[in-house]
Amino acid sequence: MITLQDWEGNKTGEVSLDLKTAKESSAKGIVHRALIRQLNNQRQGNACTKTRAEVRGGGRKPWKQKGTGRARAGSNRSPLWRGGGVIFGPKPRDFDIKMNRKERRLALCTAFVGRSPDLIVVEEFSNQLEKPRTKDLLQALSRWGIEPRKRTLLITDKKYENIELSARNVRNVVLITADQLNIFDIVNAHKLVVTATALEKIHSVYTDKSPKAEVSEGIDAEGIDAEDSQLEVQDHG
Repeated sequence: MITLQDWEGNKTGEVSLDLKTAKESSAKGIVHRALIRQLNNQRQGNACTKTRAEVRGGGRKPWKQKGTGRARAGSNRSPLWRGGGVIFGPKPRDFDIKMNRKERRLALCTAFVGRSPDLIVVEEFSNQLEKPRTKDLLQALSRWGIEPRKRTLLITDKKYENIELSARNVRNVVLITADQLNIFDIVNAHKLVVTATALEKIHSVYTDKSPKAEVSEGIDAEGIDAEDSQLEVQDHG
């Protein structure tokens, strides 16, 4: 169970994290393969150099074959010459790595659950920011126990303009929505902050059931119950 906090950092309940993960013996390997796949698939692969056949010029023999005392040369576009072609240089290529969809989803869930010690679940706070204000967001992160210099991944259920504008100029805060989960952001962050509604959407996609917050007696649970969602997740990881 993970503690649920409100905007002020007070405990309001607990939520469960129930996602299917890989076996302990293979978890590290599948997460690593998914991470390498994501990083490789981001490469453009458009680096290109010219061989001696593609470099312009060099059609005339620089000097006669014998009698000059110099090494024989057939073209001034040889790789040995300045301005010549490149030997074994890069050519456009596709770096994409194939990985089954079920494996990608399993790797993503495994990485997410593996970060549970660094996971902070908070109530939906978009209504707390009446206008974009970075200072208020940083103060909230501090109340949730996050150090300013730590890389923080903030996950919301959808885009909120005030949250986006408040977080975009904070160097160590990465803001994504629940349908943008990816391996790199999960493993690269020191702390993960997830809103309760975003966590419910993640569960609704990756499991058959959506957990509800177990709220202590006398505490308002409005906005915590799971909503029916047909979110289609784009698998980047």
